[in-house]
Amino acid sequence: MFLTELTRLFQKCRTSGSVVITLKKYDGRTKPLPRKGHPENFEPADNKCLIRASEGKKKISTVVSADGLMKAYSNLLRAHMDGLKKKDKKSKSKKTKAMQ
Repeated sequence: MFLTELTRLFQKCRTSGSVVITLKKYDGRTKPLPRKGHPENFEPADNKCLIRASEGKKKISTVVSADGLMKAYSNLLRAHMDGLKKKDKKSKSKKTKAMQ
């Protein structure tokens, strides 16, 4: 379901706009870590990733296991990363001339 919603976001922003994607490790905690004086023994059962995507006001997120949806997710990103802008090489040469 997350992948279909992500595909819809990419298609919506095809002509204008952008999709912001963040990916981070998720250990299953929903509360912050306790202070130093109160140790807590917590071991995550599995390596999981939290994936968030947003476009304007529309936000979606999911938690997946490290080997679960990652292959399908990477294929989806490869299919929709064709609209990226290339860097301007002139700005790089101007900086080097200024340094000399």
